[in-house]
Amino acid sequence: MAKKIIRIGTRGSPLALKQVDEVIALFKEGEISNGVHPELGFDIIKVETLGDRDKTSPLEKLEGTDFFTGEIENALLNGEIDLAVHSAKDLPDVLPEGLEIAAILKSIDPYDVLVSKNNLKLRELPSGAKVGTSSLRRKSQLKSFRNDFEIFDIRGNIVERLRKLEQGDLDAIIIAAAGLIRLGLKDRITERLPFDILKPHPLQGSLAIEIRKGDIEIKNFVTKWEKFI
Repeated sequence: MAKKIIRIGTRGSPLALKQVDEVIALFKEGEISNGVHPELGFDIIKVETLGDRDKTSPLEKLEGTDFFTGEIENALLNGEIDLAVHSAKDLPDVLPEGLEIAAILKSIDPYDVLVSKNNLKLRELPSGAKVGTSSLRRKSQLKSFRNDFEIFDIRGNIVERLRKLEQGDLDAIIIAAAGLIRLGLKDRITERLPFDILKPHPLQGSLAIEIRKGDIEIKNFVTKWEKFI
């Protein structure tokens, strides 16, 4: 029997590729499909998005848009890929006509974490500490916790953000625990921040599988999706 090849669209960052590996493993184990499918093969199609090219625009002005998904969704609509894997919190508030979410997988870790120089925890950071983050949600909650913090926009993938912390004058950065865990960088976490200090995005750490509406063949491969929503 010829293998059925499913083309998976994704961003090309190390984290995005780890997320695709996670989804493929679940398919192969029968966790998100109706049994094990030995006839399935997978091609990973890397798609560069506007969010990958533009690393200067403040993310707080782009939340809820297709900044990190638009080009992948276009590839899906054009039939260049069969499904897309996204960080669920990157999904736009309104999906393009003709697309739907087939599954949202349970978060591997919903927490925001602190990564700091000298392993200082949030309460131990010096007065006027420079803290890097890209999210308006994080910025406002950090200021509510300690209004002496200087909050700076920080862009780039996780490895790039860690490098900016190491090589720049930031005292700490705030990032998602899930990203560090998926990249095998859990040991970089200084402190997992409790929800009463920093309440995360409701979909943080979750992955979303997006498909074309009416693509029954692909949707049939994701037959246990309800348990993940």
